[in-house]
Amino acid sequence: MRSYLDFEKPVAELEAKVEELRALSSSGDGVVITDEVLKLEGKARDALVALYANLTPWQKTLVARHPQRPHFADFARGLFEDFTPLAGDRKFGEDEAIIGGFARFRGEAVCVLGHEKGSSTETRIRHNFGMARPEGYRKAARIMELADRFGVPMISLVDTAGAYPGIGAEERGQAEAIARSTDACLALSAPNVALIIGEGGSGGAIAIATANKVLMMEHAIYSVISPEGAASILWRDTAKAQDAATNMKITAQDLLRFGVIDGIVKEPAGGAHRDADAAIAAAGDAIADALSSLAGLDGPQVRKARRDKFLAIGRSL
Repeated sequence: MRSYLDFEKPVAELEAKVEELRALSSSGDGVVITDEVLKLEGKARDALVALYANLTPWQKTLVARHPQRPHFADFARGLFEDFTPLAGDRKFGEDEAIIGGFARFRGEAVCVLGHEKGSSTETRIRHNFGMARPEGYRKAARIMELADRFGVPMISLVDTAGAYPGIGAEERGQAEAIARSTDACLALSAPNVALIIGEGGSGGAIAIATANKVLMMEHAIYSVISPEGAASILWRDTAKAQDAATNMKITAQDLLRFGVIDGIVKEPAGGAHRDADAAIAAAGDAIADALSSLAGLDGPQVRKARRDKFLAIGRSL
């Protein structure tokens, strides 16, 4: 069953009418209303396209958090073959908020890392809603070191509200673990590509997204803090989250303009949750193009290009 966001109410009403007419048409009582159904379908499609062409930053935030949006597991199934996940940080334990391992992407060996939010109550709890603890980032660093040893390119799929802020996580060195993971990204001799598939929240995202090429899905967000968090700090009022989202420049379009990211992956009309297969296929093409553009670089050149990319952000802004 499709889930609608509040601002999608006009589209929801049209599509509900379409379903109602379809039910009447198939009821067997002789009612034939095919033309009316087709007309309404076209109207709903046009309304959806127009709506998504003019989303506000806050509306994009809601789309990025949509419960039916494809997550890491969906991208992994659609993009990779022979995916072999690795578990544990060899220090404390396993953290299923970050999944990582090795796979084949279009015939080539790659290292894969990503946040998994989960798609049901059970899986969301198991994956801690994609908010990793220190052991998750230490696992990520361990896997990146393996990728570096064997010269395997890395692909990161980012979708997290941020690193888990619990007391236990802080006691086990959350900040240090994020820093080490970020350092492991910067030290890679093989090229790496990061794609923000939903939320890219704070250091929790940067820990695996410090890449040669950083891409974003069209309706994803990428920010140092959530709009609610920023509103709470600036105005002590989370109700001002919409104002914060507008002023923070967290959309893919803003970040491409500022040079923070390198490209935007177009989503199907109505967002990636409307046609996950098409969104994942487009993401695969964008990742393949990004890796191809880095193919001629040796280890020192890869590291220098990555370093220069992030230094240039501070210099240009």
